[in-house]
Amino acid sequence: MLSSSFFTLLLALTAASSPVVIRDNLIKLPLVKRINSTGSANILQRDQARAKSFKTQGRPHSTQFKHGSTAAAAPVSVPITNGVVSYTVEVSIGSPAKTFNLIVDTGSSNTWAGADESNPVPAGSRSTGQLVEVIYGSGAFLGEEVIDTITLGGLTIPSQSIGDAVISEGFEGVDGILGIGPTDLTEDTTSGGGTVPTVTDNAFTLGLIGTKEVGISLEPTTSLSVTNGELVFGGIDTSKFTGNLLSVPITSTSPASTFVGIDQTITYGTAGTPILASTAGILDTGTTLLLIASDAIAAYEAATGAVLDETTGLLTITSAQFANLQSLFFQIGGETFEFTPNAQLFPRALNTAIGGQADSIYLIVGDLGTESGEGLDFINGQSFLERFYLVFDSGNSQVGLATTPFTDATTN
Repeated sequence: MLSSSFFTLLLALTAASSPVVIRDNLIKLPLVKRINSTGSANILQRDQARAKSFKTQGRPHSTQFKHGSTAAAAPVSVPITNGVVSYTVEVSIGSPAKTFNLIVDTGSSNTWAGADESNPVPAGSRSTGQLVEVIYGSGAFLGEEVIDTITLGGLTIPSQSIGDAVISEGFEGVDGILGIGPTDLTEDTTSGGGTVPTVTDNAFTLGLIGTKEVGISLEPTTSLSVTNGELVFGGIDTSKFTGNLLSVPITSTSPASTFVGIDQTITYGTAGTPILASTAGILDTGTTLLLIASDAIAAYEAATGAVLDETTGLLTITSAQFANLQSLFFQIGGETFEFTPNAQLFPRALNTAIGGQADSIYLIVGDLGTESGEGLDFINGQSFLERFYLVFDSGNSQVGLATTPFTDATTN
């Protein structure tokens, strides 16, 4: 149960090589290594660890939704910041309010803070007496569940469950996570068992928003940090996308069905070279790269001539190969979404930020780490979603996708 995993986490953390954050003045432990997300060779490793966690910890999808107010509450827009490897949002907790920078994550659903020991959750938050723990593969946290008011942009949500981290590992430069994935992902994350209402659930139940939709707009950047993204709770922002919004049901294939999962096929170039046959995977704002199964990455390497760069962990191509690089085509719900050659590049202006060579050409398509046929064969991460508008409609268990002004843009 949770107490057992608590000791397992403690042992894992104390066995590592550099410090973990301990935010309780009464507890002093050896500190473990924190993952530097923008360090060399870490982006792919972090994303693969996260993918492994999705597969091993996924549950059968059996979503139960509460029925909230039917009032036509207006959607609420919240700005989010692109930090190259993840997006963060400013969230205020408590009164007087304390502000935290939380990772925007559709791949998890608990909201928690306190990864930065200098900025703990306000002492006035009401404890439920329950422990709360989430392991992400690329990191973990353990603490106590508290209830307090949180504010995101113009949306103020009272009585929200928040994890107050006592121990965290794998989070550097951020304070925690805003989990906006399916509610079922919170099951058994607290010592009391059951599920925890997400911020979307709570806002809907309280009548603060009229639908259980979150519209997500991400944009590519060549800066280390820029506030260029947007979350819309309770609706969508039609100014952020072009054409029609395609809606598809959450996939029925497990374990992708546990998450924001869809079915898709991937081909390469005008000749339609097969990369990944029709299969299930997920859309995830918390993953940096576009990850595809190992057999699919082999097909992609053969088609593009890309080779692995040991320093960064990313695939790299020559200038001549880039000149011949063709689009990837994603067939989703009867529609085809084109992922241009420019979209496949890691931002060249940021090469040195990940330990790469300034004049090299790196790709954002990476190896999932497992073969296809396992029920979660791709992760369309942040790099993919910066080219398309995403809507997670948990109330109707469906996903929306649309092109944006950045789908065909030359930014990298």
